[in-house]
Amino acid sequence: MKKNSYIIFLILAILTIVLFFADLVFGSIRIPVQDILSVFTGNKKDIITSEIILNLRIPKAITAVLTGSSLAVAGLMMQTLFRNPLADPYILGVSSGASLGVAITIMATSILPIAFTHNGWLLIISATIGALLVLLLVIAVSFRVRNAVSLLIVGIMFGMIAGSLVNVLQNFSNPDSIKLFVMWTFGSLSAVTWEYMKILFPVVLIGLAMAFSLQKRLDGLLLGENYARSLGIPITATRVLIVIATGLLAGGVTAFVGPIAFVGIAIPHIARGLFRTANHRVLLPACVLCGSSLLLVCDLVSQIPTHHLPINTVSALFGAPIIIWIIMKRSH
Repeated sequence: MKKNSYIIFLILAILTIVLFFADLVFGSIRIPVQDILSVFTGNKKDIITSEIILNLRIPKAITAVLTGSSLAVAGLMMQTLFRNPLADPYILGVSSGASLGVAITIMATSILPIAFTHNGWLLIISATIGALLVLLLVIAVSFRVRNAVSLLIVGIMFGMIAGSLVNVLQNFSNPDSIKLFVMWTFGSLSAVTWEYMKILFPVVLIGLAMAFSLQKRLDGLLLGENYARSLGIPITATRVLIVIATGLLAGGVTAFVGPIAFVGIAIPHIARGLFRTANHRVLLPACVLCGSSLLLVCDLVSQIPTHHLPINTVSALFGAPIIIWIIMKRSH
């Protein structure tokens, strides 16, 4: 790795830490840095301030780091697997499966004579089951298809089927259920409490560990599947492992915070642009830092107005221009 790469990594790490603390300072009320440090040292006497920092802002900031890094790494793996610069973590239909699970839970009361209490755990379990079912279908298909393009098409089709079923449920549901479901699709980092963090953190950690263990195989896939085979890389097994890692990262995050758009597409391109390399040994940690920083920035921006903006809206405002730039650059 080049010397200037270490400098860029250091800058990104410092930026992430600064943005993390900024996310603790700014919100509906501004908390001075001194008060935050006092809470960390155990000297803060204001119970309300301590409660806000420890049980609201710190979990939210950690969730932003986990979500940003997960989606960025998952997006990088999808772009490498399919050799498509516009592939994202949700291209295999994982997000659509999670949305279908939540839609069934929220809107089933409008169609069936049953009643659910729409608590956080029920929605998380529903989203997880929906994402897991689609993931298992994609894995099953990956053993049968010979190339990544066919797998890509199958994943998109699964996503479209799930999306169509969601539309059917919305057509028969009452306005209150539809509103609740739409609010879930906006995404929310503040929904993750310490109780949820006990599940989210290990899921993300396992997914990231799998991704980092695949870095040599990902480098081989960049040169094409035939070349990767000549290097002794087992293509089918590698494809399945990439799909599982992406499912853990994208599906796990979506289950807890809802779908977050554009982060998985934009961040890998930002990382490549900063480091001028396609080496996954560099790009994977770069995506972790860049993804964390971007989502922390999105969370800060979402709190500027009097009424908080949905995190999904802010991430789209950042990510969409990058995608347009990528398309225009490639057209030239």
